[in-house]
Amino acid sequence: MERKDRIDSLMQSLDERIVLLDGAMGTMIQGYGLAEEDYRGERFRDSSRDLKGNNDLLTLTRPLVIREIHTAFLEAGADVIETNTFNSNAPSMADYGMENLVAELNLAAARLARACADGHAKRTGSPRYVAGVLGPTNRTASISPDVNDPGYRNIRFAGLVETYEEAATALIQGGVDFLMVETIFDTLNAKAAIFAIKRSFARSGVTLPVMISGTITDASGRTLSGQTVEAFWNSVRHADPFMIGLNCALGAADLRPYVAELARVADTRVCAHPNAGLPNEFGEYDETPEQMAGIIEEFASSKLINMTGGCCGTRPDHIRALREVVEGVSPRAVPEVPVRCRLSGLEPLNIGPDDLFVNVGERCNVTGSAVFRRLIEANDYGAAVQVARTQVEDGAQIIDVNMDEGMLDSEKAIVTLLDLIATEPDVARVPIMIDSSKWSVIEAGLQCVQGKAVVNSISLKEGEEQFIEQAQLVRAYGAAVIVDDGQAVEVTHPVVVVGIASLAVQHHCFQRGLHAQGCKACDILVGADRPTGCLKRDVGVAQNFRPDLTVAVRHDEEGIQTAFRQRFRQGKAPA
Repeated sequence: MERKDRIDSLMQSLDERIVLLDGAMGTMIQGYGLAEEDYRGERFRDSSRDLKGNNDLLTLTRPLVIREIHTAFLEAGADVIETNTFNSNAPSMADYGMENLVAELNLAAARLARACADGHAKRTGSPRYVAGVLGPTNRTASISPDVNDPGYRNIRFAGLVETYEEAATALIQGGVDFLMVETIFDTLNAKAAIFAIKRSFARSGVTLPVMISGTITDASGRTLSGQTVEAFWNSVRHADPFMIGLNCALGAADLRPYVAELARVADTRVCAHPNAGLPNEFGEYDETPEQMAGIIEEFASSKLINMTGGCCGTRPDHIRALREVVEGVSPRAVPEVPVRCRLSGLEPLNIGPDDLFVNVGERCNVTGSAVFRRLIEANDYGAAVQVARTQVEDGAQIIDVNMDEGMLDSEKAIVTLLDLIATEPDVARVPIMIDSSKWSVIEAGLQCVQGKAVVNSISLKEGEEQFIEQAQLVRAYGAAVIVDDGQAVEVTHPVVVVGIASLAVQHHCFQRGLHAQGCKACDILVGADRPTGCLKRDVGVAQNFRPDLTVAVRHDEEGIQTAFRQRFRQGKAPA
């Protein structure tokens, strides 16, 4: 069966039933009791570093072990097996001095899993699918590893993109059916993976479905980097995933409320593959297959999930038990979620038609605030963060950050401030508006923000080609965008940024502006002659405007162009 046919078959199965993912590769490997020499094999016999624990390396040195594990999960009833590539990225492989093996590991693991899935399908007559796994890496782009230096980062967005693109390209070449960005504890890492995946698709000419799976670390209901479930979803929905999920850290019972929240807000399919309970004092998992299956059975009957499986501690018996309880149960119906402006910091900011205005704190602006400019020039970023904190305390729902000053290194300044803001939950809970007339500064800022930000702004003043390029990049970074030039209506190229636009103009800042509405890919905020609602650009100073219409932009390129024309020429939204 060709890959396109397998993907079609998978999507049909998801419409008809709850699809089953496999269990824990690491748990199964531990059961083999492998020694250092097993990991080394002949090829890496003389390595100067200890290699035991580098489970992904076993794809090269002990492929029969990995094949046996894949086969065991398939025979237990898994529809989807995951490639043995959780750590096949440069940061994780650096611990073993094996960064140069990223492409080889991903390619070999994909081919091995593909062979196992195809062999099982040939024997049984039932297609089986391969998920190409992109793990979280062992570093965080939005959290400092040094408690004494909150602005320090040991990995940057660009470095993550580079290794994720290399891995994704190899997985695609190896024959996977979809890509899975999983165990996300820092959403900025995930956004880098999404950016890399889209770039890999463009360069390889092959586009595959994408699945995103986050990790709620404890009873706080947040990721390690601090986001709530809905904020996480708002941050990654621009990937247009065919599946969004939660996995790891918690057992099924503890994960249940967060799966329910994800099922409520996500207008795509939902997956849950929890651990087999919580680890005991020896780091082992005690939840039996029957116990786990009993909890997942309630997930299924409550219509929370479209796919399920297991993470840490789950073995083929767990998957077999899950198969029994979900058999014959119809999957969750993907809901029609109301169209809203869906931004996020650590918490979501959803703006709908009943919201009269949004408070945008604009004191973190070197061109608009002499006090703030002096703080930045004096390198007093601690006080600069306090300016942002005060605005949030006074009611700002979005913080505008502008570092456009001739004597400043604007890129360095915006990165420094945004890195520090990310470590302050009281400030980072609201979305960021990245405000600059320089695209390089905007892009530097976007690479620091884990939430869904607003770009202020892009324009046709430099020409249509640059406008389109920047719009596409805004989409790739997962931000909303203000277009500050009314000429946007004259664009003939079918703009690939998609979204919903609730028109709101601030005429003292730009001639024609648009306040964002959330969407699956990215928001486009297009100028209008008649403003709508009320937008507070600075806390405490309201600007009142006349009402205008809301425009729905279709999720296809021609639809977007049509929506622009209808918006400005006919004054109504497309059907």
